[in-house]
Amino acid sequence: MADKPNDTVQSLIRAVRNRIEIEIGFGMNDLPLFEKPERADQPSGAASPEDRLEALAKVEAKAMACTKCPLHETRTNVVFGVGDRNADLMFIGEAPGRDEDAQGEPFVGRAGQLLTKIIEAIDMKREEVYIGNILKCRPPNNRNPLPMEMVMCMPYLRQQIQLIQPKIIVALGGTAVQGLLKTTDGITKLRGTFVDFEGVRLMPTFHPAYLLRNPAGKRKVWEDMQQVRDTLKDMQKEK
Repeated sequence: MADKPNDTVQSLIRAVRNRIEIEIGFGMNDLPLFEKPERADQPSGAASPEDRLEALAKVEAKAMACTKCPLHETRTNVVFGVGDRNADLMFIGEAPGRDEDAQGEPFVGRAGQLLTKIIEAIDMKREEVYIGNILKCRPPNNRNPLPMEMVMCMPYLRQQIQLIQPKIIVALGGTAVQGLLKTTDGITKLRGTFVDFEGVRLMPTFHPAYLLRNPAGKRKVWEDMQQVRDTLKDMQKEK
């Protein structure tokens, strides 16, 4: 039986609305039909570290109380981020898993333990970097994040990056890379080469969870991280 005309119109309206919300969430803010994503209570670039930390704490408080998408109904904890809030190096994954949801900290399960080893392999400590995810709440059964969930959560991540001011971002896995760069290219194609993310150098590489399933990929990640290590040292010398 064919849809009634009114049903068809309503379906089209919902489809257009969803598309516009996605575009706005990815920074295309010249569309007047919806509110623009929140921006950080952000001091200027010359603000003191103390001012930036205070602003970041306000963003975290908003994230901890967030109910913008249905994931708040199933989460145990909001997983905002962990590490040095003045870090030069920031790692971004896709979403918390079961262990992260339980503890409220990103990358604490098996993949997190491997990430710690990766960090140590470039002569750094976990507490010297900052670690976060695109999503702050765990998707049920660890499924992949939905586009609308990423749209709702992306402003928090953008604010984290703006306030932490890392010199380099390492994006872990295809979902994180595609969410940040607004691309459909796969991680295998993108990894190993620095790209620009809003003025910050970003290195796409494989997610530690992928390496647990495919140990042969560790060599490629090591090659990527050597680039990160060497570039970061050069940038720190230029201070």
